[in-house]
Amino acid sequence: MGAARNVTGSRYLLETDSARILVDCGLYQEREFRYRNWEPFLVPPRTLDAVLLTHAHLDHCGLLPKLAHEGFGGKIYGTAATAEITRIMLLDSARLQQEDAEFKRKRHKREGRKGRYPETPLYTVDDATATNPLFSPVKYGEAVHIAGGLEATFYDAGHVFGSAMIKVTVNQNGEKRTILFSGDVGRQDKPIIKDPTLFNEADYVLIESTYGDRLHESSEDISKRLAEIINSTQSAGGNIVIPSFALERAQEVMWYLNELLLADRIPHLMVFVDSPMAMSITEIFKHHPELFDRDMSILVRQHNSPFNFPGLTMSHTTDESKAINHIAGTAIIIAGSGMCTGGRIKHHLVANISRKESTILFVGYQAAGTLGRHIVEGSKTVRILGQNYPVRARIAQIHGFSAHADRNELFSWISGLKRAPRHVFITHGEARAAQSFGEFLHEKTDWEILIPEYGAEVSLE
Repeated sequence: MGAARNVTGSRYLLETDSARILVDCGLYQEREFRYRNWEPFLVPPRTLDAVLLTHAHLDHCGLLPKLAHEGFGGKIYGTAATAEITRIMLLDSARLQQEDAEFKRKRHKREGRKGRYPETPLYTVDDATATNPLFSPVKYGEAVHIAGGLEATFYDAGHVFGSAMIKVTVNQNGEKRTILFSGDVGRQDKPIIKDPTLFNEADYVLIESTYGDRLHESSEDISKRLAEIINSTQSAGGNIVIPSFALERAQEVMWYLNELLLADRIPHLMVFVDSPMAMSITEIFKHHPELFDRDMSILVRQHNSPFNFPGLTMSHTTDESKAINHIAGTAIIIAGSGMCTGGRIKHHLVANISRKESTILFVGYQAAGTLGRHIVEGSKTVRILGQNYPVRARIAQIHGFSAHADRNELFSWISGLKRAPRHVFITHGEARAAQSFGEFLHEKTDWEILIPEYGAEVSLE
């Protein structure tokens, strides 16, 4: 029901003789697929027993308020950190949708036209708040009975804070089958969080393929490239503007900046985190130190936490956000959203994208059709907040920041299986990336592989 030959909108329906569940319920963010957000769910929400949530990114959780508004009243299972972060993400999403709907309504009225999508929000703050009582936190490694012989066990995915891979066990007609949902597969040796869990066996595997057609830079390359961009931009007298996802990416950028500052590899500039959501999520990180990896735990014990280094300023209010663009000299500005589809980043782009001294630094995936994608693909002019702006700033991108495994890392993860699964389904990747990874996996194994299309139904035997 989503993320089939595209990257966003993750949603899988699993039906047995006695249960019906969703794994994830994500928002479509690519322009060409956004209309699906407005369509009725393919099954009545009230008929679902539960939702299993892999993590708190909107492309995995962003339609939960719509699901609840239309009749779902079951439990939403996810880790405690995921539940806490999801509440923040959904509330922010609802606010942005209400603000964007009102902004578009006024603009379209002024221009005497109608937009492609309804001039009402997809869901409201009240809808987002109504999902809160549905969350049921689970611990890694503990099996949860869902309904009718169906159990789910959550394992650390190493993708973002609290993220999970979910193994679903189905007992039906005297037989047992296991279905492994990879969620978004993390990377080995990423800052702050632990590595992805490996599995010995599963009957069926659904594996993401966001970067199934490429390889990432190493962590050493990230530090070197980040230092070069900051130093050269400071010499030019511009700002470094970093569109960033509030979950994991903002915290990871802070981790690398802290590392570079401790080593005196970059000047001690003012660093602004201009994202209320990123600030709230960072507080959740602090409340769950049990999820930190060894290196992060050592930094915290040594009072060198990346969430509290000299020069770091959290911009809470709108006035504080606006004031950033009046500061003389160079500043590093981390703001949401990561694909430039909304939030405070748009105002910082307006102030910097036409300045040749400044750098717009992308540290995350840019989905097709998003403003961020247009910028990184070299558009000479971009439309921001209803106005056109020439792109004169330096445009830079560091792929190694990705929280998604690349082709080799995906293969390393799935090749941990000691016996061949009955079938592998490749999802959550643009058609080209999914196809490329499918061909790569076919060359390496003799497994049955399918790249499903949107709405495809498969009978598991």
